[in-house]
Amino acid sequence: MAHPQIGLSMLYCLSQPFKKMIPQIPKHKIAYIELVDDGLHELNKQRINLLKDVKTTHDLKYSVHAPFAGVNISLRHGLLSNATLKRLKKSITWTRELDGYMWIFHPGMMTGISMFYPRADWKRNIKRVRLLAKFARDAGIEIALENVMGMFVMKNVDDFKRFYSETDENVSVALDTGHANINGQVESFLTEIPDRIIHVHAHDNDGKSDNHLGIGCGTINWKSVVDLLRKASYDRKIIVESVENVEQSIRKLKQLFS
Repeated sequence: MAHPQIGLSMLYCLSQPFKKMIPQIPKHKIAYIELVDDGLHELNKQRINLLKDVKTTHDLKYSVHAPFAGVNISLRHGLLSNATLKRLKKSITWTRELDGYMWIFHPGMMTGISMFYPRADWKRNIKRVRLLAKFARDAGIEIALENVMGMFVMKNVDDFKRFYSETDENVSVALDTGHANINGQVESFLTEIPDRIIHVHAHDNDGKSDNHLGIGCGTINWKSVVDLLRKASYDRKIIVESVENVEQSIRKLKQLFS
């Protein structure tokens, strides 16, 4: 039987200053904390040292979500592309500094000129994923590619299958339940490529908007999700990524797996 560990993303307080976020990390009494390396919580050396102290004091384990606001690994070569890769590599380095167990990132996106260059975004996505995967391997960091939606080039199961068929890069999947729900893909991910999933972001929505509702506050069938995770013998981390009803979401997941 699957016995996943329940963790918590600090996404819910991303609007707060970093110093106000820090005291909230231990208050939930959760051992697995996912940090968001973006916005007001962008990592730097001083913040890394502070996070290390919190980690040691409260016996925590960190995962890190890569920067994602305005980040597109499928951009053409040039200043923006180079800056993007530099920023993401720095995030991997910070994850290593924190002795983090996982780094999660988004695939590339199409742009307003993608229609003029068929498949170019897809090819660059593969190339940049390979570059980041090698950098992470050299740093000793495990990484996972998150399913997203909208203009992203990897949204559904078929996209991931295509990725694996066109590259020998063994980058695993961070299943985002909210994104999968909007794409009508929750069951598909859990039944078609369950062996690729090594990390889960758990949050709910109405199937239309990525509003990161509490577990059970949207349209996702959580009993089915839990049953499928058990069938797949999933025993890694499930990170609550709700931005409201956070404590209730933690309790709900624990109850579902009890």
